[in-house]
Amino acid sequence: MTGNTILVIGGTSGIGRALAEAFHDGGNRVIVTGRRLQLLEEITKLRPGVAGMPLDVNDPDSLGALATDVRKRFPEINVLISNAGISCTEDMTAHDWDVATAQTIVETNIMGVLRVIGAFLPDFKHRPGATIMVTTSNLAFIPRADFPTYSASKAFLHSWLQSLRHQLRKIPVEVLELAPPYVQTNLTGDKHASDPRAMPLAAYVTEVLELLKTGNHPRGEVLVKRDSARRSAEREGRYDETFAAMNPS
Repeated sequence: MTGNTILVIGGTSGIGRALAEAFHDGGNRVIVTGRRLQLLEEITKLRPGVAGMPLDVNDPDSLGALATDVRKRFPEINVLISNAGISCTEDMTAHDWDVATAQTIVETNIMGVLRVIGAFLPDFKHRPGATIMVTTSNLAFIPRADFPTYSASKAFLHSWLQSLRHQLRKIPVEVLELAPPYVQTNLTGDKHASDPRAMPLAAYVTEVLELLKTGNHPRGEVLVKRDSARRSAEREGRYDETFAAMNPS
């Protein structure tokens, strides 16, 4: 929990930023990336010592430049948190539904994560005690039908991370999945950040840090208490009723 060098992909807002700030305050060297230079400047100004680097996860040249720069400036990096992602609703019954929206979500939420891990995994394989943590979503377990591609992209990552964890079982790289519930962020707009139905961001990060500190993440899944009912719904025979409650007719 302290003394690490942590790279947070998508660390300029929301959960990524809150984690970056918490880890920095806890005595870690933190590097954050993002597309918006204004937000990079903001977080590095408010948290002296945090390094900010521009990155577009969908641009191979941008990712290549980042990987080269990180290796040069922070060769001791041992934690990667891949948090970048986008979300929006889709109405596939609409006559003007365009698959381009789904393609953009897939490119960012799936291929963006895979590209980032691919860029740093070769180094992590030779770094004892290294950790990779990817932010998915509670919607990986039961989807919101009005967010079809977003939910599916997180389900893909949930499955893919299980395979990565298994393949790395003899290599000292820990693979964690952070699957948040509905948290107050700007992921889908300003109303999202103040929705009283969502878990306050500070409370969420506090609970996550406690789970990480105590090592309480069975199967590599970092799940706060609010996540448990949805995660176990299918196993306990409650999937249909939970899906119906989340997606009323």
